[in-house]
Amino acid sequence: MDALSVFSNPHRFMAASKPFAWGFTILGLLVVAWGVYQGLYIAPADFKQGDAAKIMFVHVPASWLALFIYAFMASASFISLVWRSPLADICAKSCAPIGAAFTALCLATGSIWGKPMWGTWWEWDARITSVLILLFIYLGYMAIWAAMETQQKASRAAAILCLVGAVNLPIIHFSVDWWNTLHQTSTFLTDKPAATSEYRWPMYFTFLGGYLALFGGLTLLNMRAEVFLRRAELIIQRRQSAA
Repeated sequence: MDALSVFSNPHRFMAASKPFAWGFTILGLLVVAWGVYQGLYIAPADFKQGDAAKIMFVHVPASWLALFIYAFMASASFISLVWRSPLADICAKSCAPIGAAFTALCLATGSIWGKPMWGTWWEWDARITSVLILLFIYLGYMAIWAAMETQQKASRAAAILCLVGAVNLPIIHFSVDWWNTLHQTSTFLTDKPAATSEYRWPMYFTFLGGYLALFGGLTLLNMRAEVFLRRAELIIQRRQSAA
């Protein structure tokens, strides 16, 4: 059984995905918990920001994941439009609530950090505003799925919105370079990162081993739930037609 056949056939997908769904979820939770522990209790206070900098162990991976999930969702939407893959539809739909949750977590933790650093909970900064727009796109995508009459119409409309909304990703990434913003420039993903090794390596490990695994596990769980739901709806329709 090759990977392509698994992701093109819902029956094979359901058979193969169960151990990975729970395995990735549990692994992700454990690694994220380790990363939060490292941030709160092991990493030293920053010499400029003090203990307030430790919220970066939650804020930074959440912001990275919010962008990664949307890019992943846009890729699935493109596959859905071009090849009409039902599992690509399900994958994109399953990613959306997870991406919205991490985007909201990014904004919330950023506001908590901004209060002692900037003296305000919120600022209409280019980076912050573009991330807020990303959250609205996530919510709009989910609203389309809930509002359309049929899955076919919803999947097409949602996929188009997702691909159009992908224009916001480079705006978010380069906003601190294109405009004079209050938000600081990149601290970790640079040739010469400003963060010390006590912050960098736990951050990278937590994101790569924890947040990505958690995203993979939760996405697979959501996909399995969606497949079960569509099967149940199909059975109900068949029974109603036969009655």
